[in-house]
This record gives sequence, C-alpha cells and structure tokens, in this order.
Amino acid sequence: MTYFKRLINLSIIVIILVLLIDFAITHKTKHFVFDNIETLNKNKVGLVLGASKYTSNGNTNLYYKYRLEAAVKLYKTGKIEFILVSGDNGRKGYDEPTNFKNDLIKRGIPEDKIYLDYAGFRTLDSVVRAKEIFGLSQFTLISQKFHNERALYLAQHYNINAIAFNAKDIKGKYGFKTKLREYLARTKAAIDILFNVKPKYLGKKIDIV
Repeated sequence: MTYFKRLINLSIIVIILVLLIDFAITHKTKHFVFDNIETLNKNKVGLVLGASKYTSNGNTNLYYKYRLEAAVKLYKTGKIEFILVSGDNGRKGYDEPTNFKNDLIKRGIPEDKIYLDYAGFRTLDSVVRAKEIFGLSQFTLISQKFHNERALYLAQHYNINAIAFNAKDIKGKYGFKTKLREYLARTKAAIDILFNVKPKYLGKKIDIV
C-alpha cells in the first residue's frame, strides 16, 4: 500500500471517529436540552458559558447577545435565582465575565444575583469549576444548543445534574463555520475525558448565596 493510500485510509478513519463522537454527544444529551422555557425545570443557578462581546471586525457577537438575552429571560421568569458567568479573562483588556455582568445589570438583573468565574478558559474549565469552586451539583447551562450539548456531556461525566436552555442560534456563513469548529471541539472534549484532563486553575471555594 502506498503512502498516499495509507493517508487516505487514515483520514477516513479519523472522519468516521469525529462523526461518531458528534452523534454520541448529541444522543446522550438530547433529553436535557430545552428550547421551550415553559418545560424547563427551575434551578438555583444558571451557568452562562462565556463568549467575546465583539467579533474580530468590531461588530456585536450574536452568540454573546443571545446568551445574554437567554440568561435575562430565565431570571425574569423565575427559572433561576442566580447567574454564574464563566469566561476568559486571561489577557489584559479582555474580560468576558465582566462584560456579561455589566450588560446583565443594564437589563435589570441585581448585581448581588450575579457571580463571575474569571477562569472559564474553556468549556471543561467552566463546568468543572462550577462544581469544584462554586459547589454546584446541579445547574442550568445557558448557551447555544451545539455548545450546551458538549457542556452537558462534560457535566454528565463529572456527575453533575445539569440541564440546558438553548439561546437563539446563528444561521448563515458565520454559524456554519462555528458548527465546523464544533466537530473538533467535541472530539477534544472526548479526548479530555479519556485522559482525565483537569481545569487550568481551581482555587478557593466560593458560595453562591
């Protein structure tokens, strides 16, 4: 067998594995993701998964906007009592959690109902730190469906009783690119579980009261 044929066969195997992982994550979490707020159970805390407020061209990031709106909706309908925002604050001038906090307050969420996790560098960190740092054994995830499914997959592995509310998704070219990246993100999540990868930081515990 030539090198080229081996490369083709290996590529096919990798693609099949990626697709199987994608299917498994969607299937395993399908009963825990909700679009309809009326059918969503109440939880003490809603965990907003972070996103940049602006895109690279300076426009408002719709993933951010729709997650913000979903969190406000859950709070104002009594589906959650507190909002925990977990995002990246790993470099100077970039602060996802504080951006969310400021915009939540502008939309009428009391400041004392908002908690921030500045070390949510990726989804695994956000989910595990919600349990290990903030003491949450159950919560409501808030993000787009594709992201919620991956976060739920991680939460289930760590014995967290989580459900998810789907923020509005994005269609078109930008949404398509994100979906392609999600295949890789899901594969990485499966590998992280396989090798028992830990969050970058843990630290002092914080009570949400």
